[in-house]
Amino acid sequence: MTQPTLRERAIHEGIITALAVGGFLIIFGTVFGFTPGIPNKLIDFFSDFTGKSYPLNGGTLVLPAPAHPEQHLEVFGAVFNFMVGIALLQIAILALRLFYHSPLRRISETVGNLVFWSGGALVANIYLLSGTLKGWFAFWAALIILIGVSLVVRGIIHLSKARSRHERWW
Repeated sequence: MTQPTLRERAIHEGIITALAVGGFLIIFGTVFGFTPGIPNKLIDFFSDFTGKSYPLNGGTLVLPAPAHPEQHLEVFGAVFNFMVGIALLQIAILALRLFYHSPLRRISETVGNLVFWSGGALVANIYLLSGTLKGWFAFWAALIILIGVSLVVRGIIHLSKARSRHERWW
């Protein structure tokens, strides 16, 4: 099997990017369209924001949060559905990237995105859909952790490729 030419690779990458953007819009529209009354629920959600005290090492930190998170489960459900949809889209994009032998940086980016969005769906299901203030803060903390995990996964993919090319990679 021959390696794809630079022009073929550019065409494949363009198609994958178009599918990613189109898939994002389809998922966004689907979640928005199939969540009954979501425009009003979003207005209610953002109108409910206030500063909530969060205990921090003997003191408190005031962070934005909904005053009544239990009243916004439909919005949180839409966030969960969106994250699941994007995670599934990342699986399809990864399959295409592997099939068309995309550059390693694109593959590692897609794997990192998959880790973030699938992990985000998991923590939304666990914490955000609990409808509690504690769950609200745990959700955001978990998302920050997932950003770090996603970056580490990308780095590991790059290191493993470097190691497979050279016996000594440091």
